[in-house]
Amino acid sequence: MKAVILQSACVCSIALVILLYVISDVRAQSRTNIKLNDNVNDNAVAFATQLIKEGHFTADGKGAWREHRPSADQENEFIRLHGFGEYAKWHLAVDERYAENTKRRYKFPYGDFSNVHRCGLLAARSRAAEYRYHDVEDAAVRLIQMIAQKKQRVDAGL
Repeated sequence: MKAVILQSACVCSIALVILLYVISDVRAQSRTNIKLNDNVNDNAVAFATQLIKEGHFTADGKGAWREHRPSADQENEFIRLHGFGEYAKWHLAVDERYAENTKRRYKFPYGDFSNVHRCGLLAARSRAAEYRYHDVEDAAVRLIQMIAQKKQRVDAGL
């Protein structure tokens, strides 16, 4: 009986080690597949920068993204009307494991398809920092700073 229990414990330990290895390998692979969306055709950072310069931003507070983030239906309608190329511009990163014509490819949304939202950038920065996507985090920080500077100039009447 002791031998069966000991053998079972050994098998479980080996299975646990294998499972932990697989999980860490999957996380490492997904981390390397997430890239800053700075493609020449749909550069999200350049697009967001231009929107902010033109005053198309909402300087909302932390936590407001739950209410301001587009719903799945709004996303689908936007894609139907404008295509995935335009949809991509509203996301700071892409997951290269997925095809260009899938919603799963695009990560870190930051706006509502008409305005850049500070709360969306704050959420993106936080999540990017959590998962160590430093280029995405840095881009979000730069855009947040641009909004603060632009808002300051607008408030000052400049």
